[in-house]
Amino acid sequence: MIELRSLRQFVAVAEELHFGRAAERLHMTQPPLTQAIRKLEAELGALLFERSSRRVVLSAAGQALLPQARKLLADAQGLPTLARAAAAGQRGSLRLGFVSTVGYGELPRWLKRFRDANAEIELHLAEATLDVQQRAFAAGELDAGFIIHAPRSLPAGFDALTVTREPMVLALSADSPLAARPRLRAAEVLAQPLVIFPRDIAPSLYDAVLTFYRAKGGAPHIAQEAIQMQTIVNLVSAGMGAAWVPASVMSLQRPGVVYRKVGDAPVSETSLIWRAGSAPAVQRFVEHVRAQLGAKGRRLLAMMPASVPRPC
Repeated sequence: MIELRSLRQFVAVAEELHFGRAAERLHMTQPPLTQAIRKLEAELGALLFERSSRRVVLSAAGQALLPQARKLLADAQGLPTLARAAAAGQRGSLRLGFVSTVGYGELPRWLKRFRDANAEIELHLAEATLDVQQRAFAAGELDAGFIIHAPRSLPAGFDALTVTREPMVLALSADSPLAARPRLRAAEVLAQPLVIFPRDIAPSLYDAVLTFYRAKGGAPHIAQEAIQMQTIVNLVSAGMGAAWVPASVMSLQRPGVVYRKVGDAPVSETSLIWRAGSAPAVQRFVEHVRAQLGAKGRRLLAMMPASVPRPC
């Protein structure tokens, strides 16, 4: 292993092309410097300088080594700054999972602002449902994730920040007789065939939908399951059934689909989750999201019906 001190001594001699001046620059005497250069040449197995009684010039090996030695010294000089930046969460990487529904809300703007303010943090995005995210967390492949769930039904073992809480609405084919109504009663939707996500990708929300039907004295008729929200809405447009979707999905204006509010509808919640003790870059992102929510998030929660549980 070549020591940085040896490289500094080599660069000084290469730039001065004089052992005496290089020794003065390094605050040492000439004989130890001469010995150090000879030792470095022995370690490398090549002469770095061509010496005579009148001059010192770089050899071919010395010319090849000089730019690399300068780069190594510059990189080494920057290590303390790099370490402090990483410890402060200003540098590093963030592997972020997210469910598709969060993309219809504020997430794209939050990510842009985070990138603008934290250019030294490398951001890796992975669209993934809750079950996939949990496996990625367990494998150490994910640092944080946005998930969708029923209120107060977060997976165990995570810290969490509530991002949105919103009633679900019913996506209907524009050809449905119910589409003519601006708002629907629960009893009117019980007989509609459903297009719904599989239970394993959002179990608490799936159960909340079934609980809604049971509370109204009905049972859902599941016509089709699909994972992606866009696929679910597309199937609704084809007339395969109705679908419960978070209210934010109403921004997905698919021809042939209308969205209707329903009394006592199930409620969906989106949260950012991460492990306690995560890297500083993860904590920095959490604080960024918390700041983005700010007063706007508090106002949205205040507008929720009293029957909807508030976050802890």
